[in-house]
Amino acid sequence: MSTGISLKGKVAVVTGASSGLGERFAELLSGAGASVALAARRTDRLKTLADRITTAGGTAITVKLDVNDYDNIQGAFAEIAGKLGGVDVLINNSGVNKQGRIVDVTPDDFDFAMNTNAKGAFFVAQAAARDMIARKAEGRIINIASVAGLKVLSQLSVYCMSKAAVVQMTKAMALEWARYGINTNAICPGYIETEINRDYWGTPGGKKLVEMLPRRRVGEPKDLDGLILLLASNEARFINGAIIAADDGLTVT
Repeated sequence: MSTGISLKGKVAVVTGASSGLGERFAELLSGAGASVALAARRTDRLKTLADRITTAGGTAITVKLDVNDYDNIQGAFAEIAGKLGGVDVLINNSGVNKQGRIVDVTPDDFDFAMNTNAKGAFFVAQAAARDMIARKAEGRIINIASVAGLKVLSQLSVYCMSKAAVVQMTKAMALEWARYGINTNAICPGYIETEINRDYWGTPGGKKLVEMLPRRRVGEPKDLDGLILLLASNEARFINGAIIAADDGLTVT
């Protein structure tokens, strides 16, 4: 997967790399020349991805990472530094979702989304920034938010809240870390077909939702390639604190 942007010599960390968008991001960054740390809880799937990357000529390591475990986050970044060197790029991608009406949300439901999507993302970004600041190295942090952080989606109240938190978190980090040469931005994807939701789009509910979208289609993981590569690169040196919707026009409806 060759690109016009080179990340040769860079070390990139991708959380939630065991499937879906994270898997795509990892292969994309490797194709641009970065050494990639694949981080997720499901290390068996990470091994398959790492083998695919190394077979293609790239460099990849696997790291067990539970973003809900603060000590594990610290240990994971120490392991990455020991094996690959300091972090240059973080794709802060781990996320979960649970659909339901507000009146049915339980404390466990609330914590499930907020702990991973907001709290976990916060402390992963913190760990990456600490590494960058300590090395006095310019870095790129890309938080994967969602259009749910920009507009309310039906029966996704807590998910929307958690992603809105990521949007505000991104702005705060961009402001505070700019002086260290760290650029922090967020991508807010719209509806993207992945292995997790692929079957849904063929259901009556999925088909009805597609008919409500501006261009009557859902996106593919590759539709985010350009943004990921740009924001991870030196070409994005003047882009900081940006919240970029990649949603085919959904948020303007």
